[in-house]
Amino acid sequence: MESKKESNTDNNKKSLMTIENRRKLLLTGVSEVVSFNDEQIILNTNVGSLVIKGRELKMNKLDVQNGDIIIIGIINSCVYNSNEDKHNKDSILSRLFK
Repeated sequence: MESKKESNTDNNKKSLMTIENRRKLLLTGVSEVVSFNDEQIILNTNVGSLVIKGRELKMNKLDVQNGDIIIIGIINSCVYNSNEDKHNKDSILSRLFK
């Protein structure tokens, strides 16, 4: 029974993103900050890797325990990448260069 409960909670993991006026981003479900500078922040979330691009980006609040983060600055783009997408792109590229 315990393994069923664990798998259920894994499937119920959520990530919520809110952007206010392109100046403030609130995000839940963050598992890791991969890299960051004032123009790009890369995060791992419950639903895939997230790349945030902009200017004057700063992590205003980071709650590692709960997976919450607040980013302020000028937000130009937010792009999710999943592991499946990366695998498919690699296989297509490898086919092209054979």
